[in-house]
Amino acid sequence: MSTRSGLWLLFGALLLGSLGVAGGLWLGRSQPSGNRLETQLRSLQDQVATGQTSPAQQQQQLELLLALGRRAEASALVQQLADRAPERWELRLLLAELRRDLGDRSGAIAALRRLLTQQPDQIEALQLMALLLQEQGQGAAARQQLQSSLERLSKPKPRAEAIGVGLLLAHLLDRQGSPGQAEAVLIQLTTAFPGDQRPLLAKALLLQQRGQLAKAQAALAQARTLQPGQNRDLLDRVASAWGLDALKGPSPRSTARPRTFPTEPNSP
Repeated sequence: MSTRSGLWLLFGALLLGSLGVAGGLWLGRSQPSGNRLETQLRSLQDQVATGQTSPAQQQQQLELLLALGRRAEASALVQQLADRAPERWELRLLLAELRRDLGDRSGAIAALRRLLTQQPDQIEALQLMALLLQEQGQGAAARQQLQSSLERLSKPKPRAEAIGVGLLLAHLLDRQGSPGQAEAVLIQLTTAFPGDQRPLLAKALLLQQRGQLAKAQAALAQARTLQPGQNRDLLDRVASAWGLDALKGPSPRSTARPRTFPTEPNSP
């Protein structure tokens, strides 16, 4: 793994850990497949056929389909559930995840557009939409959507949600080969949220990959002074990568695995 990729994975893990941008919702609840799961699923499907299932049983049916890897059937069920409960944005997000897994990117984008029409600044949906647009070669559209969201969340005064959107925009800009613009976004976030260490950590990663080690070390040290104990694992891992043992401290290790954006062809 390159230094660039490894450090931005750490940044992605910071975003994930801070915002819960896991995506997938029930996708992470997989269980070992087997005859017992198949039996449970058949029993639930028999009840569905007679119209006797409750919402809790429908969710169980969905989880079983996902655990058994039957994504197409799960997608059809989620579509039904989402249509019945349009206020449950997480169902639209799950539907988009499933459609992407099935190779239906246009269907995934359509599901996300419907979600974002109702909640234009919903961070999980914005993250997945940006990724899908980037995969489709529509990096400019992904960038514009995040910029518009950040502007909405920054006026008349910055709201807490602006941090997540700004970090996501900076990540995308860097992956698109615009580290200067990414740094400008992070500086904006640092100014707006002086007590939050996340923009400083992201800035340190960006500066380090550009070879500006002294500035990166200063940003990392400043991040360490804010919110003592928060995100210690990530700070320690960055310090280790740079040989800065003096900045390290004991902490449990994180296993978060965030989404990452594909790099555009002209990206360095």
